[in-house]
Amino acid sequence: MSDQQPGVPQVLEPLVTRVLADNPSPFTFTGTQTHLVGTGDLAVIDPGLADAAHIDALIAAIAGRPVTAILVTHTHRDHSPGAVPLKAATGAPIVGCAPLALDDLGPRADASFDGDYAPDRVLTEGDSVAGDGWTLAAIATPGHTSNHLAFALPEAQDGQGALFSGDHVMGWSTTIVSPPDGDMAAYMASLAKLQDRHDAIYYPAHGDPVTNPQRLVRGMIGHRKQREGQILRLLAAAPQTVPQMVARMYVGIDPRLFPAAERSVLAHLIDLAARGRVNEEGEAWRESM
Repeated sequence: MSDQQPGVPQVLEPLVTRVLADNPSPFTFTGTQTHLVGTGDLAVIDPGLADAAHIDALIAAIAGRPVTAILVTHTHRDHSPGAVPLKAATGAPIVGCAPLALDDLGPRADASFDGDYAPDRVLTEGDSVAGDGWTLAAIATPGHTSNHLAFALPEAQDGQGALFSGDHVMGWSTTIVSPPDGDMAAYMASLAKLQDRHDAIYYPAHGDPVTNPQRLVRGMIGHRKQREGQILRLLAAAPQTVPQMVARMYVGIDPRLFPAAERSVLAHLIDLAARGRVNEEGEAWRESM
């Protein structure tokens, strides 16, 4: 499905259609994907940027059908601002994650927090919205952000179930965990929660559908444990700064991604410090004795 074009609806299965926003970048891959759920009345998941062309494409894909709810997984600026103009166009309520407005210390100019997000209804674990032939249940998945939700669609995949995983699990790369709001311990716990589920497919906000989600989630957990092990081995040799560790751990990656890598390494260090494994001295980190 890598031939997806911005603004052109793609039917992924009878209940699920996606529309790609035209915001490709090293951090968003081909862009942010909005998903429409339903065949009669609809739910719209992650309306994306408040971009006129994208909102017009969504309205065209909705094609006059009633919209029951506009759902938001989290409030990074490439996911939630489109909710306001879409609500104005459809009259649908904005529901989903809790508001969150922080100064984003991470590297993603396109993913700073949306301080204008104002939901009509906040969903918490197990809350749901429903329409004709579909139900979307909120699954709390903090880590990428503290307010991140995924949405389970049990009627998808002939009753085997699908999960709209937002940025928690993406179809092209592991997600950024950027302190202070991003939390590695919470992210790992959320991955473990998804590993205990049995969804047949994930529909992420970036990248293609994940058709073997259990294997991918296991791999993501293993990848983060591998990164943790690298950090501990480096600090066992000598105290080091975050940039020094990133230069050794991320050999060969696009230099534009170094700031994001530094945020993820910092998230690991904060988690390790909370567990008494490392400590910070000035700008350097060292192994706890």
